Amino acid sequence: MVLRLDDTDVERNSAASVQSIFEGLRWLGLDWDEEYRQSERLALHRRQAEAIFAKGLAYRDFTPAHADSGEQSSSQGAWLFNPGMRELSREESDRRAAGGEPFALRYRVPRGQACTLSFTDAVYGEQSKLADEVEDFALLRSDGLPTYHLASCADDADLGISHIIRGQDHLTNTFKHLLIFEALGVQPPRFAHLPLLVAPDGAKLSKRKHGPVVSVTTYRDAGFLPQAFVNFLCLLGWSPKDDREFLTLGELIAAFTLEGVNRANAVINFTEEDPFDPKAVWLNAEHIRALPVDELSPQLQPFFAAAGFHPSPEKLLAVTPLIRERIKLLRDAPSAADFFFLPQLAPYDPAELIPSKGGDAAMARRVLQHALEVLPAVNFDHDSLDQALRAAASHLGLKAGQAFQPIRVAVCGRKNAPPLFATMAVLGRDLCLARIRQAEASLQSLG
Repeated sequence: MVLRLDDTDVERNSAASVQSIFEGLRWLGLDWDEEYRQSERLALHRRQAEAIFAKGLAYRDFTPAHADSGEQSSSQGAWLFNPGMRELSREESDRRAAGGEPFALRYRVPRGQACTLSFTDAVYGEQSKLADEVEDFALLRSDGLPTYHLASCADDADLGISHIIRGQDHLTNTFKHLLIFEALGVQPPRFAHLPLLVAPDGAKLSKRKHGPVVSVTTYRDAGFLPQAFVNFLCLLGWSPKDDREFLTLGELIAAFTLEGVNRANAVINFTEEDPFDPKAVWLNAEHIRALPVDELSPQLQPFFAAAGFHPSPEKLLAVTPLIRERIKLLRDAPSAADFFFLPQLAPYDPAELIPSKGGDAAMARRVLQHALEVLPAVNFDHDSLDQALRAAASHLGLKAGQAFQPIRVAVCGRKNAPPLFATMAVLGRDLCLARIRQAEASLQSLG
């Protein structure tokens, strides 16, 4: 894999955007074998442009409006070529260039020869276009910098690139690139164009319009696992033959073929309130559940620290399996487990302590009072707590659910919490008893 930064567009290139690319690839675990920056290869690009010009396959365009930008336009709209510049004699062209007149260098596309440009795309199949329909595109801008077309093809030829996989919006550019490869005397790489990623309204995703949605760091900072995000990305416009959705990187590599890529654009489902596609979130939850606890636990640490919690690695390792089934993103962990680390529970409604089915405040108080009598003598491990609290429920003539709800709310501060016995074992005897006493006292206000 070759990582090449197409950074010859000075206005759009910035150190921050480059850093974001590196951070995103490294976070995703997508390593590369070679690295290049086009801005460091300008001498090669200019040599290749001069070689094409020397063969008579390009011409200088001194038209000011076009020479300044290196792009073709006119008040009447796009045009294929500028006869006045294309037919300028070499002597006149050399004289004006020697006089310092700015110019763009354009490829001299064949005209009036019934020339057909064609290639086989690995996704979209046979593609063809008459050369008469391709404009005389710029190779060098008036400032001497190469255009995307020239720089990319010159680098592809020099580096021996075998496959180019890029967005479908570059499909029409390929006809221009075929001409450049021919002019350079090299065999073109194999091309594969991928369907575009679009918003729910069908608009192409863009940094300007959909900033956070298209930024890889947005997903990293929200607590996506890199392997889950890669899994999600690969399913945008492609699927394995057996229709699996949960795949590891190794499984993705083994199953992937360019022939399996769809031609239809892939929709990223998001809203202004939630930038994350529900399928991406679901896949992340699946990968979280599949990840061994000792691998998941350290990845939760930064999110707990950001929330103001600094548990020991041992404490976090004990909590992780209790919340793993309850979180979809890593950032969900602190809110799912805050009661493990708070010395004092956040205030909650004492009515939550009352069993939902057929319970009242008196029943809840009996449960908590009996728990205070039983728990001091119980070993605080899962099985011992299970046996003791089930026996307590039977002693009180209550169903397990009726007896466990007041205790769960007392020690966790909420009804929706991880498994009770394992939670109490992690919290420890002293903290559980202190919270149960506080809960029992709060029920007095309910009569």
